[in-house]
Amino acid sequence: FAPMACFATTATMIALARRRLSRVPGMPASTLRLTWSVGGFLLLCLALAWFAPPVFWVLLVVVALAGAAGLALWFPVAATVIWLLFLASTPEMWLGDLIGHMETIIALDKLAGLGLAGLCILRYGARFDAFNPGLAFPALFIAGAAHGLYPGLTLAASLRSLVGSAAPFAFSFSRLSRRWAAAVIRVACWAPLAVVLFGAGLTMLGLRPLFVVQEGAVRLFASSLPAFLGGFALIGIYAGTVELFRGGRVADMALLIVNAAILLLTGARAPLLAAALLTGAALLAVPSARFGLRRRLPLILAGGLVLPLALAAARALSFLRVIDLAELGQGASLSNRALIWPVFQAAANRSPWLGWGVGAGKVVVRLDSPLARLLGTNAAHNEYLRLAVEGGYPGLILVILLMGLWAWHHTKAMAMPDRALMRLVFLAFAAHSFTDNTMIATTGSLMFAWVSAVFARAAAERQAAGHQAADPIITAALSAQDCP
Repeated sequence: FAPMACFATTATMIALARRRLSRVPGMPASTLRLTWSVGGFLLLCLALAWFAPPVFWVLLVVVALAGAAGLALWFPVAATVIWLLFLASTPEMWLGDLIGHMETIIALDKLAGLGLAGLCILRYGARFDAFNPGLAFPALFIAGAAHGLYPGLTLAASLRSLVGSAAPFAFSFSRLSRRWAAAVIRVACWAPLAVVLFGAGLTMLGLRPLFVVQEGAVRLFASSLPAFLGGFALIGIYAGTVELFRGGRVADMALLIVNAAILLLTGARAPLLAAALLTGAALLAVPSARFGLRRRLPLILAGGLVLPLALAAARALSFLRVIDLAELGQGASLSNRALIWPVFQAAANRSPWLGWGVGAGKVVVRLDSPLARLLGTNAAHNEYLRLAVEGGYPGLILVILLMGLWAWHHTKAMAMPDRALMRLVFLAFAAHSFTDNTMIATTGSLMFAWVSAVFARAAAERQAAGHQAADPIITAALSAQDCP
């Protein structure tokens, strides 16, 4: 009865409106058609709201999603920036505190990123990205399904994990514009500070503490958790280091120091070590025309003074987690990771060739198990063990091989210092992956969006240089400028 009533009501109202509008003198036919279409749709919505409310809400959601997709297609840069900032705020934490459904929020966040990547492909065009690591996960999914999924892992859950694992790499299949790349790179640099400011706003509203004391040390939470915020700050340091060596701007140096301070306040030790090794190697070994030795010497000297000053003021700085743990003799502790790693190792050894399917890392340790309750998580915090469980050792080797070839393929034609710095970033990422969830966590989405942006910028610069070299007038003009 409800659909028939909706149809009859809508048809009657449209007929009356059409008859009335057709009498308006000088009304163009196109305006009449547009008016009838919009009016008919609105009347249909009103009829559905009156006679079939559930259908009305479904229609409303569909229209809202279609409108959002249309706006994102029209403004892909702005849409990507908004999504990345929302992602970096870790909505599964602050929004999850308000409405719950943490896993659903994470899934929707990654699905939104995949949708944006698809819209970028529609807007800018598609390209085949050789050696993209995302290509490995369908193979892992097929192998796990052929072997048999891990007990407790359903095929639907494995398929969702497949989408979530491959989604961060999807942007590299689009011919991204230089403007898109520049915007994403700046977001990677500014996101940690934006998250802290957003967290301060939540604190003022009484929704979430900015700092939390854990085991006698103060840790920066903001709108996230220290581990996630530390991961985003590390990505900001990666991006800031590349920009500093490219342009030598004081603003990039200041932002790099701010991100380092945020990382230190989170107390996340593995990201802090990765950041220290990357920036130390870059300052000492990577040449840069715009950030030469004279300009980087103060940073090198300041870095050399940090350790002795920290030791001298250890008692006053004991509120920092890194120093607090060092005073307790636990500076190199793995925060009980050694308790969960043997469980994943044993699971990988039970299916070494095909693995247990994409997503098996989420069910190897049950959330309600004593070990998960002790650690506060059931994640491996070791991407190599997780991938060995999900795809077997051949799957693990495939992901590592594709990641290395992907980095080499895109950096081989880069100019210095970008080439050296991006290779250092991938090495730091590989080392960091031994103790953290670097790929499956939401930080991976920002990490690989930024990597895709750097690769796209390098490709655009090579294309511009090729066009310039191919134009004889520009070449002659540049040659004339070079002459004394």
